[in-house]
Parts: sequence; structure tokens; C-alpha cells
Amino acid sequence: MIYRAYSWRDSKRIKQALSDILWQRKGDSGMIAIRRATLEDLGDITEIYNEAILRTVATFDTQTKTLQEQKMWFAGHGPKYPILVAEQYSFVVGWASLSKWSDRCAYSDTAEISLYVKEEHQGKGIGRRLLEEIVQEGQRVGLHTIIARIAEGNKASIHLHESVGFQHIGVMKEVGRKFGKLWNVHLMQKIYDAQPPYGI
Repeated sequence: MIYRAYSWRDSKRIKQALSDILWQRKGDSGMIAIRRATLEDLGDITEIYNEAILRTVATFDTQTKTLQEQKMWFAGHGPKYPILVAEQYSFVVGWASLSKWSDRCAYSDTAEISLYVKEEHQGKGIGRRLLEEIVQEGQRVGLHTIIARIAEGNKASIHLHESVGFQHIGVMKEVGRKFGKLWNVHLMQKIYDAQPPYGI
């Protein structure tokens, strides 16, 4: 009998193939679970983020991240700056986070939102679930306001943020260069009030 040593990449391919089969059979987001991310999720989080780096302007990073770099990013988040993952059939298919807007102390109650869904799972309501949950988390941890930066042309993301109470506060002109083009970036903001968080 011949035994083969499977690499990390082999296991990722197998895992993705199983995920695709399950999605083809079920085809909906009814069994999506949103939960706090753990260090064990970091490989999937990094893979989803690197996909966005290479294919989209959802992030203005241009070089993919290593797992070691992402460990430093993960360590910079604590109870006040949560990271959530969307899990389908035990597979992470998206994530959202709240990060420090600035290291200056006066900004301590302000966070920036990030939201990424694996490309083949977009358009199935996962992004909305993640956005609703991370917005609720922001209020639970005592934040006052959340800022979103969205590159021009991403109408779906703009409408999604509007649906949970984000308002337009401005446009930064030609601030990012990616894929051979200068991009404008829309600034959106949600300020919490004394009402219960969205969706509760």
C-alpha cells in the first residue's frame, strides 16, 4: 500500500471541493452561523482576504498577506474590536471585523469596518448577515461610531451599508492606485444612539 503525505494546500483543495458540493446541493444561506473568530480560523480569513487583494478594490492592499502577518493583525483585535466569521457546514466563507480607526486616544470609540465574503458565495445574503452582526457587536462593546471606506463602483456594498444605517459623509478623490487606475473612495459612517442595535 502506498501512502501519500498531504500538504496544507491539498487539504484546502479538498475542503473547498466539499464546500462547493454542499453549496450546489443546498444553494441557500439558511444554515449560516455567525460567530467570533478564533486563531484556528486565521488560515481561512487570510485566504479570503488574499483573494480580495488579487481580484478586487475592496481593499487597497496590493501584496498578499502571509499567515504570520495576519497573526499580528489578529492579535491587535480584542473584545472592543471583534472579528466575526460566517460558517457554512463547518467551512468559513466570509468574515467581518472592527478595527481601530486611529492609535490616537481620542479616537478610542471609533472603529473601521471590514467585510469580505468568498467570491463564489457572494450574492447569497452572507454579507448582510455578517454586516448586521458586526454592527450589533460594535454597539455591544461600547463603540460610538463606525467608519466604512468603499471604493467607487461598489454600489452593492454602498446600498448594503445604507440598509443598516450608514450615511454618506464624503468622497476622497483619487486616493488609491490599483489595477492601473486611480480610485475614489466613499466615506460612510454609522453613529450609534440609545436605541437597540440594528436587527434586535
